[in-house]
Amino acid sequence: MSRVRRRAAPQQILAFDVGGSFVKAARVDPAQGVLCDEVLRVPTPADASPPEVVDVLADIAGRLPSTGPVGLAFPAVIRNGVALTAANIDRRWIGTDARGLLEARIHRQVAFLNDADAAGLAEMRMGAGRDRTGTVLVVTLGTGIGSALFIDGRLVPNTELGHLQVGAEEAEQLASARTRVEKGLGWQAWADEVSAVLAEFHRLLWPELFIIGGGVTENWDSFGPLLVSPAGIVVAHYGNDAGLIGAAMAAVEGDIPNFRSSSPKARPPGRRK
Repeated sequence: MSRVRRRAAPQQILAFDVGGSFVKAARVDPAQGVLCDEVLRVPTPADASPPEVVDVLADIAGRLPSTGPVGLAFPAVIRNGVALTAANIDRRWIGTDARGLLEARIHRQVAFLNDADAAGLAEMRMGAGRDRTGTVLVVTLGTGIGSALFIDGRLVPNTELGHLQVGAEEAEQLASARTRVEKGLGWQAWADEVSAVLAEFHRLLWPELFIIGGGVTENWDSFGPLLVSPAGIVVAHYGNDAGLIGAAMAAVEGDIPNFRSSSPKARPPGRRK
């Protein structure tokens, strides 16, 4: 009698993506690069202090039961579990051991990494940058401008190019998605500003490819064809969900800078074969 081989249930890793306006959460199957839930969006607390945000994360963890490690993408430079900057979040996060705070509340191991780096990992592993070599720059357009730089598939963490000076303004003050809304810019006018930012990034880093992500990519057909660069430009495969998926990947792989791996020999990120 033949045996029926049952397919193993997908791993469900809880992932968070904290932004200036919303905390997003979902359970993710990192092996397939897919969400297991509809994304839960909770307004970021108005005070946005570390205790208040951790309270929100702990509450969500109780509402989305899972086991194993947890991924946390965050808008800051991250080193050894500590936030070193706070451009679009309360400044009390600077110097906070956010990884330790959340681990103490939920009693789970936490991978804590920059939100754009998380989005970039998802895109380079299983999205628009899969199998790409050379220099690739993932640019996320949202409340600010995030960046994730990859060289032959390896992440250079915490680049924070959104704070680069472009002309008389900081890049994200010139061309973030929030700036487009606040200034009431049409798609062509905003695409011109984004192109100016990409031109400065290209002048300094010479990437072969830009991958454009963030929530505004839902309107890619309105502005994507208007962008101009000597490098290739493509839309992020995972759009605004990339940060969640990348955070989950970091949680299970244990090979991302600033993630305390349980493995003594963590495998560095590399090009998929």
